Parts: sequence; C-alpha cells; structure tokens
Amino acid sequence: MGKVYIVTGGSNGMGKYMAKRLADDGNSVLITGRDEEKLKAAVEEIGSNVHYFQMDVREPEMAEKMVEAAVNQFGTVDGLINNAAGNFICPVEKMSPNAWRSVIDIVLNGTFNCTKAVGDYWINNQIKGVIINMVATYAWNAGAGVAHSAAAKAGVLSLTRTIAVEWGHKYGIRANAIAPGPIERTGGAEKLFQSEEAAQRTLHSVPLKRLGKPEEIAGLAAFMLSDDAAYMNGECVTLDGGQWLNAFPF
Repeated sequence: MGKVYIVTGGSNGMGKYMAKRLADDGNSVLITGRDEEKLKAAVEEIGSNVHYFQMDVREPEMAEKMVEAAVNQFGTVDGLINNAAGNFICPVEKMSPNAWRSVIDIVLNGTFNCTKAVGDYWINNQIKGVIINMVATYAWNAGAGVAHSAAAKAGVLSLTRTIAVEWGHKYGIRANAIAPGPIERTGGAEKLFQSEEAAQRTLHSVPLKRLGKPEEIAGLAAFMLSDDAAYMNGECVTLDGGQWLNAFPF
C-alpha cells in the first residue's frame, strides 16, 4: 500500500522529479508552490496520484493549511520533503537586508514552518513520519556569492539534526537531509551555465565530469523515505559527484 508525501517546491526542478518518482512508485503526493499555473502543469506531467496546493512556505498559517489539504485529499501524511528554496548570486558587500531576509525567510523559516505543521500532525496522531530537507554542501563549506543561502542551508542542516534527536527520541520521527551538487534540468544549473566558461568551470570541478541527474536525486529521496532506511536519522547525504571534495581540480 502506498504512502502519502508532501513535496514543497514541487512544480519544477528536483522537487518535480522527486514527486514523480514517489508517484510512479505508487504513492500519493501533494506538491506545493506559489505559481498555480506551474503546479497545474506539473500535475498534468506527473499524472495520477498527484494533487497540488498553492501556498507560500513563509506563512505559518499556509503550512498548517497544507497539512489539512493533504489529509483531506489522501487521509494522512507519511512524509515531507522540504524542497522550496530561493537563491541568487550576490556578494556580501552588495547584499541588502531585504535580499538577505528574502532567502532566509523561504529556505530556513519556510522549512521550519512546514516541518512544525507536519510534526504537530504526526505528534497528535502518533505517526512516525519521515522528513527530508534539501540543503547544499556550502552549508558546511564556503558559499561565496550566496551567503544568504549558505547561512539558511546551514540553519536547515542544524534544524534537521536537532529534529532527528528531539523527535526521534520522543516520537520515532526521522529527519535527514540531501545535499545535491550541480544537477541538470534545474534552475540552479541554468544559472551555472550562463556562459561556456562557467559551464566548463563547473564540469571541471566535478571529478565525475558531469552534472547530476534529477532522477538520481529522486532515487535517493525515495530510498531515504522508505523502510529500507528506517535506521537512518540525522544524516546528510551528499550527491555531487565528489565536487565538494575537489578543492584543487586536476
């Protein structure tokens, strides 16, 4: 019998591919996002077992309504993937307070809002749910040009591990994270490949000499949500072809 998952930021990029993999495996999925047209297009592309809920993760009340929508549609919620994000290139000296807050609000506060809403539902109903938070290797490394995102992702990674300890001990709820490298067919890849020079520099930084595939991220997420990973808790799995280890590219 399939389970029920929520994927925030599920209308495009890695979120859409994770939602598709979960639906293809026979699960029911609620995807969320701010753009209703993109959500409708994603549902049509993915096919059966998928519904959408239009929302902004920055609003705690909408996170609560997200859970209500999933329960009303599918009867329960078994897992959450916090994938909604925002990012742009900007050096620290040029970053305005509003620019800083915009990314922190979506990535860190949005992850907390959705985690808290789903966690409240699980705790009240004695459900041992599973959370996956999407981070980045610059959560523990340098994030030159993306200080706002790096700080937010570092916060998400710390939140992941804290939830893993607190809720794992009290309620049997698991929380883990995925740190993707450069992944093709995503908004991040489009930014990385704005020029041929940037494209070659990125590929040269990855020991495997290629971009990752969103299907590979989706496969990892499906495993981490499954009972095969039932003893995985508080872990961050990096899937970047070895890029973050390659300080001195050959």
